[in-house]
Amino acid sequence: MQTPGSQSSLHRANLERVVRAVRLAGSLTQAEIARATGLSAATVSNIVRELKDGGTVEVTDTSAGGRRARSVSLSGDAGIVIGVDFGHTHLRVAVGNLAHRVLAEESEPLDVDASWTDGFDRAETLVGRLVADVGVGLEKVIGVGLGVPGPIDVESGTLGSTAILPGWAGINPRQELSRRLGVPVYVDNDANLGALGELVWGSGRGVKDLAYIKVASGVGAGLVINGEIYRGPGGTAGEIGHITLDESGPVCRCGNRGCLETFAAARYVLPLLQGTHGPELTMEQVVELARGGDPGCRRVITDVGRHIGSGVASLCNLLNPSRVVLGGSLADAGELVLAPIRESVGRYAIPSAARQLSVLTGSLGGRAEVLGALALVLSEMGDSTLLSDHASGVRAPAILSSGR
Repeated sequence: MQTPGSQSSLHRANLERVVRAVRLAGSLTQAEIARATGLSAATVSNIVRELKDGGTVEVTDTSAGGRRARSVSLSGDAGIVIGVDFGHTHLRVAVGNLAHRVLAEESEPLDVDASWTDGFDRAETLVGRLVADVGVGLEKVIGVGLGVPGPIDVESGTLGSTAILPGWAGINPRQELSRRLGVPVYVDNDANLGALGELVWGSGRGVKDLAYIKVASGVGAGLVINGEIYRGPGGTAGEIGHITLDESGPVCRCGNRGCLETFAAARYVLPLLQGTHGPELTMEQVVELARGGDPGCRRVITDVGRHIGSGVASLCNLLNPSRVVLGGSLADAGELVLAPIRESVGRYAIPSAARQLSVLTGSLGGRAEVLGALALVLSEMGDSTLLSDHASGVRAPAILSSGR
């Protein structure tokens, strides 16, 4: 029996600290583990050797700063995680391992508003196919991250906004997918997962405070504070699309007037151009035409950037993030949209907050949310299960507690 403060309990705690650091980063050198955990280099070396002998981690030779080093990652046979991303027009699924390597990924068109049952049927089929392609069984899946384009009610776990996904109102997506796959599921909205994806794999690497702004059919933000997603007590933090810009402006789907979303989201912006560019115009086409010099499309994107910048300025004044990452189809416009965002931030944000802020486009494109779904599982799973029966060198299956 381990008592608090005993050598055995301290050793166990140090094992879990090392495993957690490696799990969150994907791979670290031993020097990086020491800095992340506060443990001495000698202690880290001994723990890594023990974890390697027990089959929990893999160690490979690498270099850091021009010097030889040893890279530590979780064992490739420790299990796999799955990411499922429902967008308004697509379904994307990815399979990865605990060393942050994506093993398989596929996307297909999907009208998510049409039928939630059809959406889950297709997700179940696609997950099964990709897991088979990787060459493992479902018994090796230790968790699924699920992204949906709408807010999740924290208490009930259901999609609470009928205005965003009317056909999904009252559905508990975590329970539905967990029932179908027989594994624990963690669920979050697409903006939060985009933030996680960019934080772990993309333009947010190396920072602890950022906002991921997704502009698509709606406008939302994923907020990272001190390295963790901030959701708020009700799970609705980051609804930047409903900052009021004009009290006399267009009526928003939320019932208010003049929300940022009514000046920036595709459903409101595209009608400005469809009279001259055709009724089938998409946001992707607007961006492509703008980059080719089309004056109308360039003007619209510039105006959208200024409006987004007003919302970002409010974020700067309230939260003072060090980085804002723009995602969604609008991000492909690059400096055409970033320059007016920065202009508005410089005009409306507190000067000290504006000076500290960098505004970038996401580097993951449409993959941000599904990679964020993988990162959600990797961040939420416990470390103690990876060390089950560790002392005897026997690998136990990693089992997650019930998902969010």
